[in-house]
Formats: sequence, structure tokens, C-alpha cells
Amino acid sequence: MKNWILIVLFMTLSLGFSQEKESEFLRFEEFMGMVKSYHPLVKQANLIIEQGQANLLKARGGFDPKLEVDFDRKSFKNSTYYDKLNATFKIPTWYGVEFQANFEETDGSFLNPEATFPENGLYNAGVSVSLAQGFLINDRMAALKQAKLFKKQTQAERDLMVNELMYKAALSYFEWLQASNAVLVYQNFLQNTEFRFNAVVKSIEAGETAAIDSVEASIAFNNRRLSLEKARLDLTKARLFASNFLWLENNIPVELKEEVLPLIDRQEVVEEVLEIDEFSNSDFVVSQHPKIQALNLKSQSLEVDRRLKANMLLPQVDLKYNFLSETPRDFSSFNTANYKSALRLAFPLFLRKERGALRLTKLKLQDIEFEIYSTEVQIQNKLVALENAAQSYTRQLEINDRLVRDYERLLRAEERKFGLGESSLFLVNSRETKLIEARLKAIGLLNDYYFTQAEIFNGMARNPIFE
Repeated sequence: MKNWILIVLFMTLSLGFSQEKESEFLRFEEFMGMVKSYHPLVKQANLIIEQGQANLLKARGGFDPKLEVDFDRKSFKNSTYYDKLNATFKIPTWYGVEFQANFEETDGSFLNPEATFPENGLYNAGVSVSLAQGFLINDRMAALKQAKLFKKQTQAERDLMVNELMYKAALSYFEWLQASNAVLVYQNFLQNTEFRFNAVVKSIEAGETAAIDSVEASIAFNNRRLSLEKARLDLTKARLFASNFLWLENNIPVELKEEVLPLIDRQEVVEEVLEIDEFSNSDFVVSQHPKIQALNLKSQSLEVDRRLKANMLLPQVDLKYNFLSETPRDFSSFNTANYKSALRLAFPLFLRKERGALRLTKLKLQDIEFEIYSTEVQIQNKLVALENAAQSYTRQLEINDRLVRDYERLLRAEERKFGLGESSLFLVNSRETKLIEARLKAIGLLNDYYFTQAEIFNGMARNPIFE
């Protein structure tokens, strides 16, 4: 029988992994909450909404009342040829109707007879109407409708930007978690291998074990050290990459310390945080996806543009009618006996410019309709594939968990046989290597499962609210 040192060794191995000094933990929900609250890209995404509001304000400006004042004077060789004052107040309305009030006054030695007005000037009030082109829709109306649609579109685009950021942040956290778990596995097995190596050395010194066993133990020990060093390097890279998503107020970046470790204590936490815990592809309404909503709003904007282009095929018929009066305070002075009217008619003979513009808009509408159909199918198929992948990874994790338990049983059995002198250190190390591979595979499968959950979150374009 081997000496008491080896017996203690095998008892230690059977206890499982040891814990190092207590560390600080950053939970997944805390990490994601910080990303959404303080990341500069979230603030940048909010600027898109402000851009839509500014664009809407600009479009509404097309219906603002307008005051215009024109004054012309010509003086030559101590003679005033003319003074002309024209003040106009205009009120545009939704349809092609514009109300206006006007005051005109002239003076001078060389005035055109038609520009001669009463001594106190002439007032007029009336309306201008576009009877064909520009009546049901015009540039002002189209700009305002498109601005309202653009405002809604910016909300969908903002949700997509934030979702993409949260998706990438989640992936960085899962990579950090995988690297951290791998380091813990190698640390614990390194302790076991180091303890085994020291025990073998003492056993050789006591003359109870062949010297060659120290070489076998040394190889296993150094292999574990090498694996641990590589795992630590991967952990450093993953931790720094995850730090890219952490910020504080006033745009202060945060760097994760080595003592801080990721923690997901339940698999369901990821689904709950990403708000996909009740996801079912059969119940998912693809038309509510922000990308589809954005494309539909873009299509509606193009439809407004199509109506405007179609309206341009109509002749331009503008009618103006103004009542004239010298005494505007006396409302009865405005009558049909004193008026000024105008009629303007224009119609291109071939309409090639207008017909070409309309055809281009119709082609853009067809193009975006095809894009909507294609995008809906892509989103639906992607979510179906991800749902199947998540179910598959769940089954794989269960199978691998049984493999881990079986490898643990084999390792313990091999350790007992080695303690009784019926096995070799080589077989013990081989069993342990298989157990390490199984544990690392479990970590990898769990990470693949988390990645799939994040991809479902990204595919649904969810925008969770963190308390």
C-alpha cells in the first residue's frame, strides 16, 4: 500500500474543487443595466429621436404665418422718382389655400399709372387657391406628413441601435464568464496536480515509488500550469473587452479589476434579463419588429412622395382674388365692386420630367416592398433556427452533465486503484484530462446556449427596461 500522503491526496481529490479567496461579483443584470444607463452609444441613439423632432418642427414651419415688407425708392438729381411700400401678411393652410392681407402705398413724380394708389394707401384682403396641382397635396403637406413618419421611424431605428449595443455587450459578458470559468477549472486541477506531484516526490524520497513517476507527475503539473496561463490570458482579454461597455455618468469609462468576476447563478437569469423568457416563435408577430416597422414607415413616406409626384401630372391652375378698400376699419367697404384677381395656368405638353419622377418613385416603392417581404422571412426563419438551437444546447448540456459525472466516477475509481497499487499515475492523469475536457466542454456548451439566447434577443430586437 502506498504511504499515507497518497491516501490523503486521493481524499482531497474526491472533495472536488477548492475555492480561492473571496472575490467581488458583477451580476449579468447589473452589467446590462450599467450598459443601457450610461453607455455613450445609448445617448447617441437618443439623438436620433431629437433629430426626428427637429425635422418635424422644420416641416411645421412651412405653415407658419409670414409677414413680408418691401420698400423701393428711386431718387435722381434732387427728384424722387418713386417710393413704393408693400406690406403683406400671409397665412398658409393645410390644403392649397393661402389667406393674405396686404397694404400698398406709393408716392413720386414718375409712377406708372397702375401703381398709383389713394393718398392713404390701399388695403386688400383675399385668398389664393391652387385648383388642380397642389390642392390635395403639395410640397408643404408632403414634407409635414413625411416628417411625422420620420419621427416614428427614428424611434424604431433608436430601438435597433440600442438592441444591437445590448446584444454585443451581452456577448462580451458571456465570453468573460466562459474565460473566468475556464480559469477556475484549471486552477482547481492545478492544485490537485501540484499536490499529487509533491506527494509522489515524497514517496520517491521514502523509497516507496519509482523515480520515473516524478517525471509523469511533473509533465502533468506543467501541462496544467501552461493551460492555466493561457486561460488567464484569455480572461484578461475578455475582461478588458467587456470593460469597453461599462461607463459611469459624465462619460467616464470603467475598467474591470482582476478581482471582479462575472456571475450568472441561474440559467433562467439570462432570459429574464433579456425579457425573452416567454418567447415562442409561434406567438411572435414579425410585423411588430422595429426593423419591419421602420421599413413600413419608409414605405409610407415613399407613398406620400408618390402621391405628390402623381399630383404633378395635373395642370397648374392658380387663382387669386382680393377685396380692395381704402378704409379697412369699415368692414362693409370690402365688396365685390372693388377687387383684384389673377389666374395663372401652366401645363407641360409632354410631362416627361413628371412621368419620369413618378416612375422612379414607384420603383422605389416596389423595391422596399420586396425588402419588407424578404426581411420578414429572414427574421422568422432566424428565430425558428435559434429556438431549435436553444433546445438542442439544453439537451447537449444534460448529456454532457452525465458525461462529467461518469468521468468523475472513473477518476475516483482510478485513484483508489492507484492507491492500492493496481494502477499507474499515467492512467490517473489520463482520467483527469478527460474530466477537464468534459468540464471545459460543459462551459463551452453553456456559453453557446447563452449566445443563442442573446441572438434571440437580437433577432426579436427587444429593448428591455432595467430598474
